[in-house]
Amino acid sequence: MKKIIGLIVVLGSLVLVSCTESNAAAKVNKENLASAKKRDLDIHKGAPIASVDKKEYNFGTVTDGDIVKTTFVITNTGKSPLVITDAKTTCGCTVPSWPKDKAIAPGESTEIKVEFNTAGKGGGRQIKDVTLFTNTANGREIVTLKGIVNKK
Repeated sequence: MKKIIGLIVVLGSLVLVSCTESNAAAKVNKENLASAKKRDLDIHKGAPIASVDKKEYNFGTVTDGDIVKTTFVITNTGKSPLVITDAKTTCGCTVPSWPKDKAIAPGESTEIKVEFNTAGKGGGRQIKDVTLFTNTANGREIVTLKGIVNKK
């Protein structure tokens, strides 16, 4: 019993001591933070940059069962080839297509075609994200389709 009480006292003391550092963020060295930021910029200096003609496509109001199609144009404004390795969507009703075997050279563009099958989606607002996985500094770009799908 004494061992249990002793253990509780020790653990309680550790919790109290660790909680006294309530403002740890204030102790961050601003010089180290600036140095880390510069290092990160230097690492990604030559990385490709994916510039999208539009981040969002509003398809307005359609009827359940309609197929919504749009194209996003991606331009490589960076200094090295841009590669789109994958594209994931929020559901199987949205299908992206892109040049899977082609790197996009600096200054060149490519099209990402997206189809959204609204079958069974009637009755309100729809938002569908397409995440493009790339070799850019942040590793992904997100484009969105949104609008209203009315019931038949």
